Amino acid sequence: MSFQPILPLGGYAGWAFLTRTLDRQQAVFDKSPAMARDTDYFTAKIGEVDSAGALVADRRLLRVALGAFGLGDDIDSRHFIRTVLEDGSTDTAALANKLSDKRYLKLAEAFGFGPGETRRTGQPGFAERIVAAYRNQRFETAVGEQDTSLRLALNLERELSDLAARGLNDASAWFSVMGSAPLRQVFDTAFGLPDGFAALDLDDQLSGYRAKAEQRFGSAEFAQFAQPERREELVRAYLLQAQVRQVDATLSSARTALTLLGG
Repeated sequence: MSFQPILPLGGYAGWAFLTRTLDRQQAVFDKSPAMARDTDYFTAKIGEVDSAGALVADRRLLRVALGAFGLGDDIDSRHFIRTVLEDGSTDTAALANKLSDKRYLKLAEAFGFGPGETRRTGQPGFAERIVAAYRNQRFETAVGEQDTSLRLALNLERELSDLAARGLNDASAWFSVMGSAPLRQVFDTAFGLPDGFAALDLDDQLSGYRAKAEQRFGSAEFAQFAQPERREELVRAYLLQAQVRQVDATLSSARTALTLLGG
C-alpha cells in the first residue's frame, strides 16, 4: 500500500499543516515502491525514445509523461496524444495551440517531437525534470483524494511559479489562468465570481479579473503573484471562500430536506 498524505485538518488550517510538513511527506511518498518503479523505468528508458509513436506505444513511459502534466486520464487516448506530440508547439495550426487546455501545449513543448523542433528526450536533465513533475503531480493527486481544495492550492503554487518564470505580459498571464481549469477555479472562488463568469467574452473576463485583483490585493497586475506572500494571500482567500461555499451548500441541502420532511 502506498503512502497517503497526512491531512488532519481542512481549510486554511489544513493548508498550514500541509505546507509545514510538505517536504517530509513528499519524500516519503516519492519512495513508495510503485512510484520508484515508474520513475526508475522512465529514467532508464526515455533517452531511447525518438518519436511520439514510440512514446505512446510504451504505456509505462506514457503514464509518467502524461502524469507529469496532470494528463493521466488521457492514458488510453493514444491517437489523440500522438497527434498532440507530432504536431508540436511551434506551428499556430498545431493541435496543442488550438486546445484551450494549455497542459497539452506544455506537453508538446517539453518533448519537442514536432516538425523542425529539437527532440528533448535524450538531453541531459530531461528525465529528471519530467520525473520531478510526475512526483509532484502524483502527490497532489493523493492530496486531492482526501481534500480537493488543498490539491488545488498545491497546484496553484506550482502553476503560478511556472507562469512567473515564463515572463508573459500581463494579459497573456491572465489568459493563461482562464485556460487552466484548476487555476480558474481558485481565482474565481477567491474573487467570489459567479458561475456564469466563464461564459463572458474573454476581454470582459480579463477586465473582471483585473478589477477583482485590484479590489482585493491593491493591484490589477498579474506579476504580483510572483511574490510568495501574495500567493499565500490568494490561497488563504480561496480556502476561506471554499469553506463558506461548502457551509452554504450544506445548509441549503439541510433546508431542502427539512422542507421535504415538513411537506
